[in-house]
Amino acid sequence: MRERVLVLVGTRPEAVKCAPVVLELQGHRRLAPVLVHSGQHGPVVEQALAPFGLTAELTLPVRRAGGGQAELVSALLPALDALLERVRPAAVLVQGDTTTALCGALAAFWRRVPVAHLEAGLRTGDLASPFPEEANRQVLARLAALHLAPTPAAADALRAENVAPGSVVVTGNTVVDAVRLIATADRPPVDPLLRAAGATGERLVLVTMHRRESWGAPLEEVLRSVRTLAHRHPDVRVVLPAHPNPAVRAQVSAVLGGHPRVVVTEPLAYPDLVWLLRRSALVITDSGGIQEEAPTFGVPVLVARDTTERREAVDAGCAWLVGTSPARILDAADRALHGALVVPRTANPFGDGHAAARVCAALDRTLRVDPHLAAAGF
Repeated sequence: MRERVLVLVGTRPEAVKCAPVVLELQGHRRLAPVLVHSGQHGPVVEQALAPFGLTAELTLPVRRAGGGQAELVSALLPALDALLERVRPAAVLVQGDTTTALCGALAAFWRRVPVAHLEAGLRTGDLASPFPEEANRQVLARLAALHLAPTPAAADALRAENVAPGSVVVTGNTVVDAVRLIATADRPPVDPLLRAAGATGERLVLVTMHRRESWGAPLEEVLRSVRTLAHRHPDVRVVLPAHPNPAVRAQVSAVLGGHPRVVVTEPLAYPDLVWLLRRSALVITDSGGIQEEAPTFGVPVLVARDTTERREAVDAGCAWLVGTSPARILDAADRALHGALVVPRTANPFGDGHAAARVCAALDRTLRVDPHLAAAGF
């Protein structure tokens, strides 16, 4: 009988990045995945899993009224504790730096179930940026028994925090596996607004802004920059998938509403996002995932943040950290659209598309040998 690995997801990025691991585990000789949806972000998680042919085996009965972090944590922890008691997995795999990941690691740690942290070691060193993700990922490093670092730099950050070197494994980022799987299928877009934008023959610029610390004044600056950019470049069509938060949507509508070459869509299904990304001339984003995905297609990325935990993209010449100042955004965007910012023809610094296989090998090896788990008291 195969040992069960509980794979916990609660947001769309978690679903996308865990999907290749679940697929790899499905064919593993010793390990079997139990894919669980925490309920943090509702139906979008199932929508993100569907293109990979996956559905969650279990969805936790989490109900949210106010949307606050305390409310979510107070609902998740008891539900996760009961789930661990029932499933009794050999390990719990959590991804990234979400509230779902934090609660999953806490519940497993308290049950003395080994925690494997996928995408471990990302750091800005600033607890306020990104908020609350930087704090979540630092806490996760104290709870995890196996640290699955996406890059050598992430592994170095963990070792600098005195994480046991033997518990750190560099795997590459599974999002590269995911984006390659979806790009290979090359499905036409489902969203009608995206289909129409792609049919114009204009150069496409993808804009995504979703981080909580970007809301308000920083988002206003980015949106004004985008409007000016669309005025300056009549051969460009901007596509901005809307954030579901009503206040953010109102900001987007107030600044960009009515512009003939700005298309505001609903949140895109992952295949539609990949379709758009690989055909874009430029990306302006505060998203971590897109910083990792875009180098696969050689698309220049302007990171609309003051810090990034994905310095590998900047160092490789795939991304440029521009903050939210309109002057800096427009200067870099103009240069990119005029061909002065070019992504080098090199491999994606975040991986080669085989991260999931390395993750499963590390899980198998760790659960067989257990020296680090024993040292941690497990």
